Amino acid sequence: MDAHALRRQGWTISAIVRHLGRDRKTIRAYLNGERVPQQRRQAPDAFVPFLDYCRQRLADDPHLWASTLFDEVVQLGYAGAYSTFTRALRRYEVRPHCEPCHASQGRDRAVIEHLPGEEIQFD
Repeated sequence: MDAHALRRQGWTISAIVRHLGRDRKTIRAYLNGERVPQQRRQAPDAFVPFLDYCRQRLADDPHLWASTLFDEVVQLGYAGAYSTFTRALRRYEVRPHCEPCHASQGRDRAVIEHLPGEEIQFD
């Protein structure tokens, strides 16, 4: 049952909390319209303050290693992990497009299956 419906029926917040088994602050926030049921608050993205810096650094040097860039932003105050940092680089599409690098991302499967030396067997 909806907390709003119980409140309209005259239930107190304490009674609604006991009935629904939720935290008092959560119910109060729902009733005041500060929160929406079934939706968690998003934590602020720690990468956003460093987004412009990363874009500029990668525009200057598109082949800059992510680990080097990570070391730089850590010194500037970034507190996230390396894996979170690289995921944010991909999510925000920070690295500029480089045709030579993009073309080498994948090899044709037929070429991979017939690499020279594949038939060599060492006993």
